[in-house]
Amino acid sequence: MEDAIPIPEFFGGRSVFITGGSGFMGKVLIEKLLRSCPKLENVYMLIRDKKGQSPEERIRKMVDLPLFKVLLEENPKAVNKIKPILGDVMELGLGLSEQDRQLLIEKVSIVFHAAASVRFDDHLTDAILLNTRGTREVCLLAKEMKNITALVHFSTSYCHTDRKVIGEEIYPAHADWRDAIRIAENVDRFTLDLMTKKYIDPLPNTYTFTKSLAEHVVNDLCDGVIPSLIFRPSIVISTWNDPVPGWIDNFNGPVGLLVAVGKGVLRTLYTDPSLQADYVPVDIITRGIIAGTWKKGMTKDTDIRNELEVYNCSQCDVSPVTMNEIVQIGQSLLFECPASGALWFPACQITKCWYLHFLKVIFYHLLPALLVDGLLKLSGRKTILLKVQRRIYTANSALEYFILNQWKFLNDKGRALEHTLLSSDRKDFGYNSEEIDVDEYFKKAMYGGRQYLLKDPPETLPEARKEIKRLWLLYQFTTGVFYLSMIYFVWYHIPYARIYKAISTYLYDYFSAL
Repeated sequence: MEDAIPIPEFFGGRSVFITGGSGFMGKVLIEKLLRSCPKLENVYMLIRDKKGQSPEERIRKMVDLPLFKVLLEENPKAVNKIKPILGDVMELGLGLSEQDRQLLIEKVSIVFHAAASVRFDDHLTDAILLNTRGTREVCLLAKEMKNITALVHFSTSYCHTDRKVIGEEIYPAHADWRDAIRIAENVDRFTLDLMTKKYIDPLPNTYTFTKSLAEHVVNDLCDGVIPSLIFRPSIVISTWNDPVPGWIDNFNGPVGLLVAVGKGVLRTLYTDPSLQADYVPVDIITRGIIAGTWKKGMTKDTDIRNELEVYNCSQCDVSPVTMNEIVQIGQSLLFECPASGALWFPACQITKCWYLHFLKVIFYHLLPALLVDGLLKLSGRKTILLKVQRRIYTANSALEYFILNQWKFLNDKGRALEHTLLSSDRKDFGYNSEEIDVDEYFKKAMYGGRQYLLKDPPETLPEARKEIKRLWLLYQFTTGVFYLSMIYFVWYHIPYARIYKAISTYLYDYFSAL
């Protein structure tokens, strides 16, 4: 790009406004901007009022996370640039005070809209107000900003699941977003419950439906008016290596699956073993978002700069991996990276047969949970396993649509962003996706899940490795006893088995005499 300046200089002296800054992607984006763009002026972070905890305290708690460790070592004063702005995406006008709104209009030139509910089972009213109307309020604010350089909307690759091949473009709307907002604001929740399934068809849940509508909010309000971008990541999971390998703060996606298997609480999975799990490391998508924002700002032609751009962010054609391969990777690392306090030796089986899966849920999940919780209750301790299994079953049910179907996300534009970078920016903002080794990545993810999700520090690994060996021996013993018992029962207690025994004995004696 002619006359382009490096990314750190582009962000130098600018202030950004971010919604959803306390979320997974939001935190990673804030950390990356503060660390790699040290001349950035301020990060204004929309944050809700929370009883018993001030916005400043919540930010301090956030920057105490391991994610910010490198930044605090290199430039500890950088976190002082995070300025809380009291508000709520669920509210009209984002719940901003007039003073804060004017501050943002005067100071901010880049808006990152990452706030959203990622729950698939949200009530339609809540999903519309947060994901769709909230996007409208952000767009209206951005249009008032005096020096707006870019509005970046975080969407999802799965908001057009009625198509098998999804390109980097805006598709026809499934409903009018203006009507949807009016319905959410005026129709009672019970009536919406009755009409939800029909209204959101052909999309599977309120999340994908309202995120799809949100894209049309950005398209209708911003295209041709202000510089705007839509980024559609697939399943966003652990960091690859920036700023630390394997960092994650949620149980979503394949990392959560591996953690649940490692704890011995997930033993059956209802999906197609050959299904490709489309994931993207959170630090890779963050670099892409920053690169796209820079490219938009460096575009000189006003008409081109104000055109809405859509980027799909996926790894399916870069580092493909199937559901079965993910489980196999996890199994291969059981003795190297076990979780402390596993309930039973980890072993997970994948099946496409719903009936077989349901039987396994009863015998591998429900009955052991009832037994363990019963023993805990008798000993006067708090029961927990049945609640955990209920949550796992509910989560798997919500994910069924996504783990039984396959989509292809065309990501040529998303991948091409890396090639627009200046040579000086390639180290800090390049993807290098081709260098990702799937086995090594998920190994880091498992170590990260153990440390950051289970709060299981590396110091516990030696004892955990001894424990997993003991569980393996116990597992082999009990499995052997079970199968021997079944053979004994069939052989000596089923009448037909006696006939088969007599026939086999006769045949053995007959052929031995020849």
